Amino acid sequence: MSIGREPALRVTMLPRDTNARGTIFGGVILSHIDLAAAIAAHRYAARNFVTKAIREVEFIAPVFVGDVVSFYAAVVREGKTSLTVQVEVEVERFREPGKSVKVTQAEVVFVSVDDSGRPIPIR
Repeated sequence: MSIGREPALRVTMLPRDTNARGTIFGGVILSHIDLAAAIAAHRYAARNFVTKAIREVEFIAPVFVGDVVSFYAAVVREGKTSLTVQVEVEVERFREPGKSVKVTQAEVVFVSVDDSGRPIPIR
């Protein structure tokens, strides 16, 4: 399944998100990846999901203060109790409006759970 071009989440990076080198912390991007994937999972099936894994995150470009980061997400696999969501992350540079750069991508695995936290079928 290809990733839709409508972002699940779009965020402007602020000074509070930076590390000592002046770039955005990878953990901030990971948090937004998890959130964007959760939005896609909930749209796919209105269930309570918990994050089981975030796979294969490799940063290929930095993110700077003022950049607008878009998180594109789509469900790519459905199991009995789990969903896998592919997330692609792109940045529009603050200093170069209209220029998009791929930052990373990841697979996020969610498990559907009941109110007690036990896995339950998605369907």
